Amino acid sequence: MNKSFLAACIFAVISLNASAQSDVPAPARKQTKSVYLTHATIHTGNGKVLNNATISFDNGKIIVLDENPSFKTDETMGKVIDCTGKHIYPGIIAANTKVGLDEIEAVRATNDYSEVGNYNPDARAIIAYNTDSRVTPTVRSNGVLYAQSTPLYGTVSGTSAVVQLDAWNWEDALVKEDGVWMNWPSMQSRGGWWAESASPTTNKDYDKQVNAIKDYFRDAKSYADAGVHDKTNLRFEAMRDLFSKAKTLYVNVGRVKEMQHTIAFAEEFGLRLVISGGEESWMMADELAKKSIAVILGKTHELPGSTDADIDQPFKTPAMLQKAGVLFCLSIPGGFWQERNLPFNAGTAVAYGLTKEEALAAITSNTAKILGVDAQIGTLEKGKEASLIVSTGDVLDMKTSNIEYAFISGRQIDLNNKQKELNTKFSKKYGVN
Repeated sequence: MNKSFLAACIFAVISLNASAQSDVPAPARKQTKSVYLTHATIHTGNGKVLNNATISFDNGKIIVLDENPSFKTDETMGKVIDCTGKHIYPGIIAANTKVGLDEIEAVRATNDYSEVGNYNPDARAIIAYNTDSRVTPTVRSNGVLYAQSTPLYGTVSGTSAVVQLDAWNWEDALVKEDGVWMNWPSMQSRGGWWAESASPTTNKDYDKQVNAIKDYFRDAKSYADAGVHDKTNLRFEAMRDLFSKAKTLYVNVGRVKEMQHTIAFAEEFGLRLVISGGEESWMMADELAKKSIAVILGKTHELPGSTDADIDQPFKTPAMLQKAGVLFCLSIPGGFWQERNLPFNAGTAVAYGLTKEEALAAITSNTAKILGVDAQIGTLEKGKEASLIVSTGDVLDMKTSNIEYAFISGRQIDLNNKQKELNTKFSKKYGVN
């Protein structure tokens, strides 16, 4: 190969990498002085709304949260931001995502959300989490400050992690490794989108597949019960905390019968179960509430999973679960750049029965409870992490939502991203602004 050509190629790669890095804002520094956000409408995430309220935080923690406070603020107290006419919300939490694990869908080398084989509980999503992703800044600029990065595919996909979306590396990003993900077998299949017929076919191997899962979990439980081993089994070690309920088993499952089988399976092995997807969860909402089984619902902006369901069933399901007393949150399963639309999925649920505060909880406090991080984030309360967003409009409404400020543990986050830069560039070209 010509040396000059090789040198040019190397220079081009270096230039592209440098360009890519410059598109990702540097993580914010640790909070060094108190911040006061005053005269705002504060939505706490637990159903309460405070009018003309002030929230203050120092060293990353909320220290003041008062409606019509008696004290006056000035610059000697720290940084003061007048939020008159603005709304303050907890940072939005996206469950069951590929954020940080996927960059370009068509480029396999940038896809780090799956492993070879069917049983990979030891595949830790956090190890592959990419803090230099261009996608992350576009997501957090719409209010999503935390995500549950989740492995996909296979029978037991791996271990997920809750991360904060402004970090130098995965160690900085990690909030908690929360659980193991599994895909429950389907009793029926319609084939792929390429199938000539949409008629469902019976999965003749269903019982065999379920029994294989049970055998695997029996082996894993026996390994856990035995305590210390001369030879370490990494896969079974990754499952040890499932049997003590220190970690959660998340199961992707949607149909009623399959969910019932999943629940029976979890009860047999004494597991803390969370159902993900749950497209037919509304049909068994009372049972889910009675057994205290939480649901990570799929997106509301989609068609129902069966032809005999109401066309607007995905819009109505959140309100039906809320009425039954089921702990649930909203998600965009397997999404990454799509997570920026999570608040608007919640907004659609408002149009179909949820109150605005219930819909907000479905992407903040409920999510935090399900993921086991509610002691730190999910609501705005004294002593909790100062992770919040400030919007000039309703964060659930795509017409008015406009995130002006975002803070993660008191650190003010840079909300710039590549798409905003392109908007500014071409707005100038065509004289839009």
